[in-house]
Amino acid sequence: MLPLQEISDRLEIQDLLARYSFAIDERDWDALDEVFTSDAVIDYRETGGARGTLAQIKAWLPLAMERFPLFQHMVATTRLDLDGDRATSRTILFNPMVYRKDDGAEQVFFIGLWYRDKLVRTEKGWRIAERYEEMGYAHNVPQMPAIPTIDDVPDRI
Repeated sequence: MLPLQEISDRLEIQDLLARYSFAIDERDWDALDEVFTSDAVIDYRETGGARGTLAQIKAWLPLAMERFPLFQHMVATTRLDLDGDRATSRTILFNPMVYRKDDGAEQVFFIGLWYRDKLVRTEKGWRIAERYEEMGYAHNVPQMPAIPTIDDVPDRI
C-alpha cells in the first residue's frame, strides 16, 4: 500500500502536468508561473522550438504559437520516480494542432512526444524545474516557416 504522502505527491504532480496543458492551450502564459520554478529551464528544441528560462519561454510562446489557431496538449501515462522533495518523470503527450496557412486554409496535424521533467517540491507545492520535450512522431505536418527563436523576441524578455 502506498503511503499517504506518496499518494498526495502523485496526485499533485498529475494536477501540475494538467495545469501546464491548460495554460498552454488557453494561452495563459502567466499561469506557467504556477507550473515551473522561477529558475526553470525549458527545452523545446527537439520538437522545433526554443530553449530558455521560464521568462524567455513565456515571452517566446505567444510569437511561436500565433500561427496555430487551435491545439490540445493531452498528457497521459506518466512514469514518476519520487525521491523525497524531488522527482523525475516521463510523460506521454499527444498534441493535435491546427495550422492556418497564409491563404486562410487550415490543416490539422499531430505530434506525439514525451515530456522529461525534473520536479521539486516548493513551499507553493510541486513545480517543474526542468522540462525537455523528446520528439516521438509527427503526422501530416504542413510546410510552414521556421518557428521564431528566442533571439527573435528580445524586446519581450
